[in-house]
Amino acid sequence: MLMKTYKFKTNINCGGCIDTVASYLDNAQEIMQWQVDTHHEEKVLTVMGQDTLASRDVVDLINLAGFSAKPLKKGILTKIFGN
Repeated sequence: MLMKTYKFKTNINCGGCIDTVASYLDNAQEIMQWQVDTHHEEKVLTVMGQDTLASRDVVDLINLAGFSAKPLKKGILTKIFGN
C-alpha cells in the first residue's frame, strides 16, 4: 500500500484542541497516523494516509472539528527529496 504525507498550517494550539480533532482524524479510515506540532509557530499538522487520501479530505475533517487547516506549500527541496 502506498502512503501519502500531507502537512497543514492549523490553529490547533493546545492539548484540548488536539483532543477535539482526534476523534475526527482517528475515525477516518484513510488516515494511518497524524500529529500536531503545537510548538511550531504554524501549528503544523502532519498526516500520513493511504494513497487515496486527498488533502481536501483532511481540511474538511479539521473544519468539521471547528478548526482551520491550510496545506503548507512544498518548497523545491521537498519536491526533490520528499517529506
